[in-house]
Amino acid sequence: MIDTRVSLSCVHQRNAWRLIFLPFNKLHVPQSLPAKTCRAINEELHESLVETCGVNPDDHFCLVARYHPDDILLHPTFLGERDPEATIVIEIALLDGRTDEQKEALFKDVRTRLDSIGFTAGNSIIFLLENNPIDWSFSPAGSVKSVLGL
Repeated sequence: MIDTRVSLSCVHQRNAWRLIFLPFNKLHVPQSLPAKTCRAINEELHESLVETCGVNPDDHFCLVARYHPDDILLHPTFLGERDPEATIVIEIALLDGRTDEQKEALFKDVRTRLDSIGFTAGNSIIFLLENNPIDWSFSPAGSVKSVLGL
């Protein structure tokens, strides 16, 4: 839930909303990956987003999408070796405005964190989908842009 008191207090600061709320993470994982591992991956991902991209620590949204090995086609050596049957895809939707340096730091930090929890970082693909407050809605009241008066 968005704390509108915090968000509204920052509306008057140019582009401050980019640091206030979101992202929404989607982990595409093999069916066989234990739920405990999925939670650990998302916790590390969230901490990395907080540290490298300045997202609000309270804005923790994630959907785990499990796939059958026959339902994903991955090139096993494109820009690095990976095991297609063990590969996860990390999709991060967030408000635009992060620098290239922040994005590179995020990618590096997430992979370091994956290794630290025993997941082979090479078996991960990470991508960002950037958008704006008009592109999000959490209630019948409308978009984040209109609800917060941005």
